[in-house]
Amino acid sequence: MHKASKRKYLKDETFHYSSQSGNKAMTLPSFPKEPLHEAMLYSPLPDKQVRCFLCARTCIVPDGSLGFCQVRKNENGKLYALSYGKACSVAVDPITKKPLAHFHPGSSVLSIATGGCNFRCQFCDNWMISQEKIGGTDLPPNEVVRATRDNNCQGISYTYTEPTIFFEYAYDTAKLAHQVSFFNTFVTNGYMTREAVHTIAPYLDAATVDFKGGADPEFYKKFSAVPSVEPIYAALLEMKRHEIHVEITNLVVPKTGDSLERIKDLATWIRDKMGKDTVFHLLRFHPEYKMTDLTSTPIQTLEKACSISREVGLNYVYVGNVPGHPFENTYCPKCHEVLIKRYSFEIVRWNLTKDMRCPACGYNIPIKGQFEPTGASHPHSIV
Repeated sequence: MHKASKRKYLKDETFHYSSQSGNKAMTLPSFPKEPLHEAMLYSPLPDKQVRCFLCARTCIVPDGSLGFCQVRKNENGKLYALSYGKACSVAVDPITKKPLAHFHPGSSVLSIATGGCNFRCQFCDNWMISQEKIGGTDLPPNEVVRATRDNNCQGISYTYTEPTIFFEYAYDTAKLAHQVSFFNTFVTNGYMTREAVHTIAPYLDAATVDFKGGADPEFYKKFSAVPSVEPIYAALLEMKRHEIHVEITNLVVPKTGDSLERIKDLATWIRDKMGKDTVFHLLRFHPEYKMTDLTSTPIQTLEKACSISREVGLNYVYVGNVPGHPFENTYCPKCHEVLIKRYSFEIVRWNLTKDMRCPACGYNIPIKGQFEPTGASHPHSIV
């Protein structure tokens, strides 16, 4: 995890930036520091209560109380986003880390997060920040965009914790990012309302939606304190409707969340509802947080899960967190030519034509954006 430092990127209130798509200078507005930033997507209720309909919990929050996420507070009948502009982790990452395999391959992104989460995963890699209430360094949206430019990134990723619960911060930043031709991606648990997807959709270019334990409802209840997985499926369909590029992951947890039947069912749903070309990543679990008594996922389990997912008809299935494994690579679904060879986060060989076709048989590979030969392969703190 890469923590944000207290260094400021800007001292002035606005800055000029030459768009990547042209030479026109653009001025981005400043965001003056506020005591409290009013939340989006909530409605008032009697007795100064409010209902938040940002994430699928749709919390009813009494006056003076916090929502489940611990970063949205009702003050006198208004809901406020307490973590707005408070970045607790900022880093430069290769896009492959998200993971996104078919979106602007080779590019670098500025990754940002605030504290808090709407899940309580006992295996969370980032529990140091996802389970803290409020913290971080003041980094308003215009400074995030400035940092993206200064670190030669092509886009911004809202990640590490859950972007849904720092939605207002992500929304304002993403809107500015589009003005200067940066792309935006979410790495999300997908537990958001249709209204939230609809609101962010004009500025959200891609999303990595993370399932855990094969989407087993009982796994979610026991290990993440999530009452139902159905809202995740609904959010995915809404993303598809808005033509957001989606890649789906599934964390394969030994003993408790490694059912091959569940993984087959999930892969089948993806094929039927999202399309056979939807990218599916099967991720290796490593012991973390409150689940250190388990071992890492056996590689053989991941290979079986990958084979099953391909057998049901998915064209692009990858194994994650196993550097050097052949299932990190992209193969042509028609002739099986190696098209993109990877090692961990690095693209070590690019073998596609300029129009994203297999050079051997001409099969069209669904990749959004062009190959960015930046050489990005290692995450690093920006300070």
